[in-house]
Amino acid sequence: MRSYDTNTDADVASAIERAHAAYQSWGRTTTVAERAALVARVAQLHAERAEELADLIVQEMGKPREEAVGEVEFSSAIYQYYADNAEEFLKDEEITLLAGEGTARITRQPVGVLLGIMPWNFPAYQVARFAAPNLCLGNTILLKHAPQCPSSSAFIEQIFIDAGCPDGAYVNLYASNDQAATIIADPRVQGVSVTGSERAGAAVAEIAGRNLKKVVLELGGSDPFIVLGSDDLDATVEAALAARLGNTGQACNAGKRFIVVEDLYDEFLAKFTAGITGRASQPLSSELAADRLTAQLAAATDAGASLTAADGARDGAHVPFGVLTDVPRGSDVFYEELFGPVAMVFKVKDEAEAVDLANDTPFGLGSYVFTNDPEQAQRVAAQIEAGMVFVNCVDADGVELPFGGVKRSGLGRELGRFGIEEFVNRKMIRTA
Repeated sequence: MRSYDTNTDADVASAIERAHAAYQSWGRTTTVAERAALVARVAQLHAERAEELADLIVQEMGKPREEAVGEVEFSSAIYQYYADNAEEFLKDEEITLLAGEGTARITRQPVGVLLGIMPWNFPAYQVARFAAPNLCLGNTILLKHAPQCPSSSAFIEQIFIDAGCPDGAYVNLYASNDQAATIIADPRVQGVSVTGSERAGAAVAEIAGRNLKKVVLELGGSDPFIVLGSDDLDATVEAALAARLGNTGQACNAGKRFIVVEDLYDEFLAKFTAGITGRASQPLSSELAADRLTAQLAAATDAGASLTAADGARDGAHVPFGVLTDVPRGSDVFYEELFGPVAMVFKVKDEAEAVDLANDTPFGLGSYVFTNDPEQAQRVAAQIEAGMVFVNCVDADGVELPFGGVKRSGLGRELGRFGIEEFVNRKMIRTA
């Protein structure tokens, strides 16, 4: 395996200077159409090199290969979406004056150099969500990826170079946390986007706040999957399994807390547990990730929860897939995110209790509501404290759908038209 050295302070200083120069000479002088054409080429190269990039993702963080290929293909679609729609999203907007003569309009312009701090669980997708809209806008990108993903991050940078990206418009960094703090503090850097843990988001937001920098934070989640009714329980269980086990359970917006009305609970639990424990084992991203999950499970059972797990013991990065029941409300694990192939299942008596339990969490990223009553579906969806609600569907993300949360799950939105509106100068021009 190849090793990668952390950038020197001189490397980081040079990267900031290159990105700032690219913003001045490229980001501010090219048209949206010109920048969109470059991003379209990035989309094309992701599609052409999907197999190669997927191989690196599998090697670095253990993602099932089919999912890795799908991730790269979805990333390609994100780049293409912004390439196709950037001109429409960024066009001038006329304002109707309430008094006086003349005109007023909003013009959307870039702000400058941005820092992206990305996680290991979706090495290509997370970059695409951040880089695609901002390059179309004319911002330039410094990208600090997770230490687990050095080869894939270098591969992605090469795609930008091969697509014709000017020097400094997209720069991959192997930077330390201290160096990231220095980057955020630099006056040439105008904002930072973080996808990661609560701890990482809070640390970055604190530094950004001290330096008056805009932040977008996509952090953890403990998404409720509420089952209130079903005409096909087997299909509902399959949807629940897909919601929990994608990326071996290592997704912020995975279903993690399964809240089932009492008249369906026993049958759902039996089928769901069989489905979880019967799946072929997959490794987590690292032994450290497995250590963390194992410790959480031990704490849960110590607090009185019951764990039903697949046969076999912990083996390196492999943790037996399992289901937790009787997790005491108020215990530490009840309020934590389980990042791996273990689900919590709860029984509730009715809709009101389901909503109350679903909202009893510090997180508010995504959520799922399954019911055969359309009015109930919309009623419950309106009450869920989350940035996203999926009704009777899973794996229904789309490039056009805004992604983000509330509470401790973060600030801001990515994807859709809102994703291009985060790091933008909405300049008002009033003409008499």
